[in-house]
Amino acid sequence: MNKPSSELDNNLNPSRNSPRKSNQFPSLSSPKLPVYLLIVFVLLFVLFQIHYLQTTPTFERVFTHQWEKTITNLCLPAFHENDPEDPKAAATIAKLRRSVTFLPLKDLRYANAAMKGHTWFMSSLYDIQEEGEVQYQQFPTEASGGRVLCFKGRDTRDGSWNSYALAWPQTLPENATLMKGITFISYNHYDYHNIWHGLSAMMPFAAWHIKSQCEVPKRWILYHWGELRTNMAPWVKTLLEATFGGPLEIETFDGVDHDGFNGYDAPPVCFEKAVVMRHNEGGMSKLKRMETYDLMRCKSRIYCDVNSSSAEYRIGMTMLMRDGPRSFRNSSAVIGIFERECRKVEGCRLTVAYPHNLTFCEQVKLMSLTDIVISAHGAQLSNMIFMDRDSSVMELFPKGWLELAGVGQYVHHWLANWSGMRHEGAWRDPVGDHCPFPENDSRCMSMFKSGRIGHNETYFSEWARNVLNNVRTRKKAMNGSRNYSPVKGLCGCS
Repeated sequence: MNKPSSELDNNLNPSRNSPRKSNQFPSLSSPKLPVYLLIVFVLLFVLFQIHYLQTTPTFERVFTHQWEKTITNLCLPAFHENDPEDPKAAATIAKLRRSVTFLPLKDLRYANAAMKGHTWFMSSLYDIQEEGEVQYQQFPTEASGGRVLCFKGRDTRDGSWNSYALAWPQTLPENATLMKGITFISYNHYDYHNIWHGLSAMMPFAAWHIKSQCEVPKRWILYHWGELRTNMAPWVKTLLEATFGGPLEIETFDGVDHDGFNGYDAPPVCFEKAVVMRHNEGGMSKLKRMETYDLMRCKSRIYCDVNSSSAEYRIGMTMLMRDGPRSFRNSSAVIGIFERECRKVEGCRLTVAYPHNLTFCEQVKLMSLTDIVISAHGAQLSNMIFMDRDSSVMELFPKGWLELAGVGQYVHHWLANWSGMRHEGAWRDPVGDHCPFPENDSRCMSMFKSGRIGHNETYFSEWARNVLNNVRTRKKAMNGSRNYSPVKGLCGCS
C-alpha cells in the first residue's frame, strides 16, 4: 500500500523533520551591519526632531522666516553693482512683477458679514492685535513677508472695482508709483460726514499713534464700502489735525494718474509703509480707549490754546441745542427748567449753545468748562470728549426711539463710557407724531427719527437736581481742580 505523499516527502527530505534554526543578529563581519546601523541612526534622528519640535513653540515661525528669507534671496537677486543689467535678475524680477495678483477691495462674498472678522474690505488679510490694543494691519511686516501694500482703481461708486495686492518693494507691479512715508488707510462702514461715525473711524489711528511712539502719517486714504472718499466733516478733520500736529492730507490720487489712464485702468499705487483700520474701536480695552480720548482731548486743547485750569470754584452746565430734527418743541420752557435748578447750586453757570454756529475751537473751549452737558440725541454730543474725565451727560430722545431705533441709540452712552464720562441716563418723550401703522412697526421709525422733543417739568427738575448734587460732591472732593491730565508728557501733551 502506498504511503501518503506527505509522509513520503518527509522520508525523502529528512531535513524537514529537524527543528528550524532561529534568526541570529549578523556578526560584525556581516555585510548587512551598515544597513542596520543606518536604520537605527535614522530612527534616532526622527525621534530627536519630534522632541525638538514639541519643546520649541517658535520653531514654525523661525523656520517660516528663514524659508521666506531664503526664497527672497533666491527669487529677488539684486542687480550687481558691476552688472546692473544682469539678464537672470531682470528675468526673475519681470516674472515677479507679473505675478502680483490684485483682488477686489470689497469682497461681495462677505456682504452678509461685512463688518465681522476679516470683513469684506481686504478680506484675504487678517488684523494684528495684542490683548486690549487696537486692531490694525501694517505693511510691510514679517506677517506680510516683507511685502508692501498696493492699490489699484479710484472708483467712488463701486468698491468691487477697486483692488489691492501685496508686492515686494524690489518687484512692484508695472508702472506702479511708490508713495513714501506713512499712509493711514481708513475703512468706514458708515459716513465720514457724521461726526460720530467719523470720530469712531478715526479714533483707532490715535491709538496706533500712541502705540507707535507718536509716529504721524504723511497722507490719509478714506474708503466707504471699498469706494474712495476724498473729504470728511470739518469737525473731524480739525480734530485729526490737532491730534497729529499738522495739516490733514487726504489722498485723491489725482497726481499719480498717467496719460491715457483713469479710474480702474490707472496704474497701481504702492505704499512704503501703510497702516489700515477697519474695526473702529473694536478689540480695545476700556483703559486703552480712555487713554486715546485723553490724548485727543489734550491735543485739541493745546491746538485751540485752551487753558481750563481755574482757581475759581464753578460748575459748568451746558445745553447743546438743535434746529429742526430732534429739537425741543418748547425750547424756552426746557431752558427755564434747567436754569432754575442751576441757580439753586452755588457756582453753577448755565450756557446754552448751538454747536453748528460755533467753530471747532469754540466748541473745545465751551466743553472744557462744562461739567454737565444736556442734549438731544445727535452727533453734537460727540463734543463730550472735550470735557474733563468724570463729567456728566444727560441725553433726551423723541418718541419711538427705544422701541425702533436699534443699538444706534446707545452710541453716546458708549462714548461716555469709553471717554471716562458718566452717562446719567436718558429721558424718552412718550408723546410724538402719530404713525398710521402700529407703533412697533419699523415703518414708523421714518417718522419718529426726526421727531421733536417735549418736556416733563417735574422729571427734568428732579433729574437736574440729582445730577447737580452729585457733581458738586465730586468737585468739592477734588477741590475744584481741573489741572489733572492722565496723558501729560505723551506725544506732546502738557
